[in-house]
Amino acid sequence: MNTLIAISGLGILSLIAEIFNARKAIVPMTIIGLLAILGLTASEFGLDKGYYNNMVVVDKFSSAFSCLFIIITIFLVAMSHDFYKNQSTKISDFVAIKVFLLAGAVAMVSFGNLSMFFLGIEVLSIALYILAASNRLNLKSNEAGMKYFLMGSFASGIILFGICLVYGATGSFDLKAIYQVIHYSNFPQWYFIGIVLLLIGMLFKIATVPFHFWAPDVYEGSPALTTATMSSLAKIVAMAALFRLVVKLLPVQSYSFQVIIVCVAIASMLVGNIMALRQNNVKRMFAFSGISHAGFMVMTLLCLNNAASVLLYYAAAYAVAGIAFFAVVIYVTREKQNETIDSFNGFGKTHPLLAGILTASLLSMAGIPILAGFFAKFFLLNQLIQTGWIVLVIVAVIASIISVGYYFKIILALYTKDSEQNLPAVPLAYQIVAVLALLLNILIGLFPGYVLNLLG
Repeated sequence: MNTLIAISGLGILSLIAEIFNARKAIVPMTIIGLLAILGLTASEFGLDKGYYNNMVVVDKFSSAFSCLFIIITIFLVAMSHDFYKNQSTKISDFVAIKVFLLAGAVAMVSFGNLSMFFLGIEVLSIALYILAASNRLNLKSNEAGMKYFLMGSFASGIILFGICLVYGATGSFDLKAIYQVIHYSNFPQWYFIGIVLLLIGMLFKIATVPFHFWAPDVYEGSPALTTATMSSLAKIVAMAALFRLVVKLLPVQSYSFQVIIVCVAIASMLVGNIMALRQNNVKRMFAFSGISHAGFMVMTLLCLNNAASVLLYYAAAYAVAGIAFFAVVIYVTREKQNETIDSFNGFGKTHPLLAGILTASLLSMAGIPILAGFFAKFFLLNQLIQTGWIVLVIVAVIASIISVGYYFKIILALYTKDSEQNLPAVPLAYQIVAVLALLLNILIGLFPGYVLNLLG
């Protein structure tokens, strides 16, 4: 609860700074504030406590994921100053929206009541709608904002309908009260219909097949930093919230529920990777790559007893690799109308450091050792083998092999083709973010136990 209050206060402070014309101080002040909030959140780790009639719950799960969300937000805010340099009068708005988005993210993993869960979804979603359409003079950005708003609104409506059915079946929004009802008393069968609607709505938010159709257009049309926010932060927030929902509302899984998850995971991994092979736009390619990774993360729902730590590890590995990737992509494509693979031709010869970081982040997402992406897939597949779903393991390995194809399209462009472009000097913030994200990726790859044991 202290984390939520502190984040909300920091967002308001960012807006107030604009009144005093302290625009240059907004980004550093916000980063310092987020670092302080990170320390506050870490200090509450292991505290198992509910606030305000269990509306907000602080436990290991919420604290660990909140820390991850704060770290990712620090990286995103650090890139904001240069990215919005042509809109300097609005920098406070953009930074504040990202901070409020973080508040919604924390609420989505700290809820003890379904009303707080829905409130968190709406805070996060409204912030993303605004960011997607923030480049108002760009037709693609307007289209992305409208598509995301419509699809997100439908998904929120489905989630709300599911919450209503759960409430009607159990007589409560509180997770503890719902747990008591489903374990010790009879309840109507529409409870499971409510669970299915919640699942559908959250799969929309995560962008898994068959609810993925909005993602490529929205990722392509949105400003690059917003795409980075959607792919690295919003996706793992929704996945963590879905995991918490399933653990609390469906502690005993039926075979039919497992079959649904298996079908969604297989379809997401195969469709995401196969469609990514056909893309020439980097942001569309990353959208389909994200759909594939969503398929991987959804598989953690099949092994709930031990999967929280694996989900945290996978989310961390995926998010930091995505941040390193976009720190380079934003720099390379910021003066261009289209973010095609040709934009990276010869980049490895002119900017070896950033090209190396981009290569490492792509290899991590492909699952190449010694990077964190390899160990994330290894630990996940090891858990799946114990559940008996061998078919998922086979499909996951095939999907990972396919992914190497489109990741290497970018890597080959970096080192085997000649460049005909003169890029401006690399902003220091992008370099720092890219280097730190890559180092973090390597560290959690070399020392996975530090992450895996957090929720063990």
